[in-house]
Amino acid sequence: MRNHSFGRAALWTGIYLLLVAAPLLVLLTGQVPAGAGFWWDFSMALGFAALAMFGVQFLLTARFRHAAAPFGIDIIYRFHRYAAVIAFGLLAAHFLILRVDYVETLGTIDPFVAPWYMSAGRAAFVLFALVIVSSLWRKPLHIDYDHWRMAHALLATLAFLAAVAHVEGVNYYTAAPWKRLLWTGYSLFWVGLILYVRLAKPFVMLRRPWRVAEVRPEGGKAWTLSLVPQGHAGMRFAAGQFAWLTLRVSPFQLREHPFSFSSSAVDGERVEFTIKELGDFSATIKTVQPGETAWLDGPYGVFSPDRHPHAPGFVLIAGGVGVAPMMSMLRTAADRGEARPYMLICANNRGEDILFGDELERLRARLDLTLVQVLAEPPEGWTGESGQVDRALLERRLPANRRDVEYFLCGPKPMTDAVQQALRALGVPLAQVHFELFDMV
Repeated sequence: MRNHSFGRAALWTGIYLLLVAAPLLVLLTGQVPAGAGFWWDFSMALGFAALAMFGVQFLLTARFRHAAAPFGIDIIYRFHRYAAVIAFGLLAAHFLILRVDYVETLGTIDPFVAPWYMSAGRAAFVLFALVIVSSLWRKPLHIDYDHWRMAHALLATLAFLAAVAHVEGVNYYTAAPWKRLLWTGYSLFWVGLILYVRLAKPFVMLRRPWRVAEVRPEGGKAWTLSLVPQGHAGMRFAAGQFAWLTLRVSPFQLREHPFSFSSSAVDGERVEFTIKELGDFSATIKTVQPGETAWLDGPYGVFSPDRHPHAPGFVLIAGGVGVAPMMSMLRTAADRGEARPYMLICANNRGEDILFGDELERLRARLDLTLVQVLAEPPEGWTGESGQVDRALLERRLPANRRDVEYFLCGPKPMTDAVQQALRALGVPLAQVHFELFDMV
């Protein structure tokens, strides 16, 4: 399984590099303009490379399952962020070289006097800068997630179109008819991808609605949202995966949020998400009424025991509502009659924060399940573990074959980071520790 995933990861990495390099390689073949020296040509190369990287950004967020499967959507999104910063750095270098050595080429900044294609290039630069700043500092700037997401999509699209217009207008390396045709086709491909993501995909979602069957409290300010399909067969997913959820608005409005399934993967006709009040959207779940319509885009993710059919056992370590995907794993294993051992280490602040406490006790009768509850602020008379999930606790509680089993971590980032370090110190191979990197509320 791991060798197969590595091969697919290498394939898609190669495709990414080809898509980024292809425009530059094509434009530099055949007859090339004489140019104005090394720094001029280098600046042009940086500009084309930046634009190609920004184009591929739309592919990274299109959620194509085959491309995302070897890495996981969370890794793709994290790479998307870093790639955007690198692409903007290339774009800034393109501009700075011209600003220092070829200032006359830039001309006036006045859009009423400057050529339209130069104004388009400047507009693209400013729009891309706004995309980067608003994304990296969304939380410090107190930008609402839903508003940011809509603005992000609009600004990124406008910036890319303005950059394409700039290249078409300058017509420096694209003067040859065949090059212009190839560049135009390449640009139209990315425009078509934008239309697919923003229009075609939401339209498909609109034709597959879900109905809210139940909203039930779970304690600790968490709620389980239960959905059933309307007019379609539902959704098959793997335990531990997630989907993007849209409620009370059209899928075209891009107000969707990722949540892990908490229900058993055996029953795809009824899906459940357990959501804690952590942000503006999640705080509204308790007000959702049965009968309301929802839409799902999924399933996604590689955070699943199903990817490890030969593992001798599993250790699940959850913090707070991070137990939601773990419940999907345990419920699925119980429904399948799984015989391999599971250990769940569940960390919370107080006793009232514990989720699914009674059901976890019942699952012990259906599974080879070892349950370890950990409280940071235990009440008097508490007989479970107390404090944090640290190296000492793990060394005391983990099974004897701790270096052979697969680990799944889900919870607040400080906790998962600390657990990873503790597992590494205990000799657990990095490849056997799995977690997701989403931080959206």
